[in-house]
Amino acid sequence: MRRVSVIAVPYLISLLAVVLATGALLTVLARLRGPTRRLSEAARRSRAHFADRIKALTARAAALRMALNRRRRGGDGSRPAPAA
Repeated sequence: MRRVSVIAVPYLISLLAVVLATGALLTVLARLRGPTRRLSEAARRSRAHFADRIKALTARAAALRMALNRRRRGGDGSRPAPAA
């Protein structure tokens, strides 16, 4: 029967710690996969909704600008007569 060297014991303990830590890390990563996918999907939907709202706001601002220009020009598109 061979005896284990006293010097090898700390290395074996360190190797065991590394293996356990790696296993724990892989377990955590595997369990986070589901919530990460759900969060990614929610962020994608939120960005799409935000982009739609920005487009609607831009269109509304353009319509208001056009209405304001029409009022300033008298409604028929012609420029108002200069003040005397």
